[in-house]
Amino acid sequence: MPKVKIVFCSITGNDEEIADVLDEKFQELGCEVDVSEMGQTDTSDFVDSDICVIATYTYEDGIVPEEALDFYEDLQEEDLTGKIYGTCGSGDHYYDDFCRAIYEFAKIFEQIGAVSGAKPVEVELAPEEEDIDNLDKFAEELVSKFQGQ
Repeated sequence: MPKVKIVFCSITGNDEEIADVLDEKFQELGCEVDVSEMGQTDTSDFVDSDICVIATYTYEDGIVPEEALDFYEDLQEEDLTGKIYGTCGSGDHYYDDFCRAIYEFAKIFEQIGAVSGAKPVEVELAPEEEDIDNLDKFAEELVSKFQGQ
């Protein structure tokens, strides 16, 4: 049974809702899931997991959210060689750099040895039915990638 760690950063609740959707799907797939808010999580929690997931928002100039910066910087010090990762999150097409923060986290995962298990999922504001379907597929792909190792 794969151990999944989902870490989210949310102000409006959209990314917490994304994390909840993923939590439910991973549990359906038989995974042991732990979900926590980024500000309350140590990056070393990923070391004990098989699948590492980040759900974060992006707004304005497309940078990693201020509340996520410490976690983002600390993550760069971890060694997650061989761990499966996935990134997802919300954004607003009003801004130029839609969902850029999820790609910034993906770059860090790659730099510290983790392996992408699914294409990032971008959500416009709050997750709707199509987004939930995409998140379910995302979870399935991550588990499949883990099982195929």
